[in-house]
Amino acid sequence: MLSLHTAYDIQQNLKQHLKAMRKHRKLSVDALARQSGVPNSTIRKFEATGNISLRQFLGCVP
Repeated sequence: MLSLHTAYDIQQNLKQHLKAMRKHRKLSVDALARQSGVPNSTIRKFEATGNISLRQFLGCVP
């Protein structure tokens, strides 16, 4: 069966996955920010809203 997802659904899934990955690796937001070069405010905003630019997202993947 074909499953269609909205952009919002994908963003929410992605934010949950990345937050879970960060926690699994036992990284704080500040530690991820230092390692990725992405401001911790950007990471916090993404984890709260799911909104992020592609450039910022690519820097967040540990």
